[in-house]
Amino acid sequence: MASLKVPSNVPLPEDDAEQLHKAFSGWGTNEKLIISILAHRNAAQRSLIRSVYAATYNEDLLKALDKELSSDFERAVMLWTLDPPERDAYLAKESTKMFTKNNWVLVEIACTRPALELIKVKQAYQARYKKSIEEDVAQHTSGDLRKLLLPLVSTFRYEGDDVNMMLARSEAKILHEKVSEKSYSDDDFIRILTTRSKAQLGATLNHYNNEYGNAINKNLKEDSDDNDYMKLLRAVITCLTYPEKHFEKVLRLSINKMGTDEWGLTRVVTTRTEVDMERIKEEYQRRNSIPLDRAIAKDTSGDYEDMLVALLGHGDA
Repeated sequence: MASLKVPSNVPLPEDDAEQLHKAFSGWGTNEKLIISILAHRNAAQRSLIRSVYAATYNEDLLKALDKELSSDFERAVMLWTLDPPERDAYLAKESTKMFTKNNWVLVEIACTRPALELIKVKQAYQARYKKSIEEDVAQHTSGDLRKLLLPLVSTFRYEGDDVNMMLARSEAKILHEKVSEKSYSDDDFIRILTTRSKAQLGATLNHYNNEYGNAINKNLKEDSDDNDYMKLLRAVITCLTYPEKHFEKVLRLSINKMGTDEWGLTRVVTTRTEVDMERIKEEYQRRNSIPLDRAIAKDTSGDYEDMLVALLGHGDA
């Protein structure tokens, strides 16, 4: 049986590891070289580079990057270089800490990652932090937030396209009753959102819209008590049904703030570049009448800007 040939245009991890080591050597760090390599390699290639780098130089590439880089640029490169499950585990952990608490991140991970990927995130979390993600979510939340978030991170949703239309009708009715009663933390309300497949939930919410004249999120937004729980509830629904709309909003709010929210900006670009960034870019252009890469370039600078813009063009390479 003939051996498979590696196409000549695919960079070898040994060459990439050597070039990265050179970027760290001598006077100053060659940030441009780091961007030219890492921003143009996919997750499997980056993982191979890390393995080869560790075997060749007896040092974890992430530790080398941590020593050589700083600030927002460092965070972007580090998050991008991590394997996706490791990255999500890190983001989830940060989102439960007191000073970096962000329940939206937990919602993003629980609602936009495929079921098998979410299991890998939980495994990476346990390997790194010696506890489960469920433990930390339960410990660092309370009340209605805990009631919503804990089943979200615990679930293993069915991923098929099968839809039960009778169930969609009956559960749309339940959701409408609970919204009418303002029973937003009702057990059945939360059960439907946290356990049903995305296809089933999509059918239920379509029926809700057609039968009751409004999208459920519009009804939820009309509630005068627009607290953190209500905002998170709407984010859950958007992440499950229209994720690019959620990520466009995070980017818009990150860029349009007085002073850029680099954490939100970096998180979305590094986690979605290899998933649905093209759809997010289309949504951003439609909503803001400016291309996302131009909006980011206007609001950032230096190596950080170069890294983010390179990642936005990652799929074009």
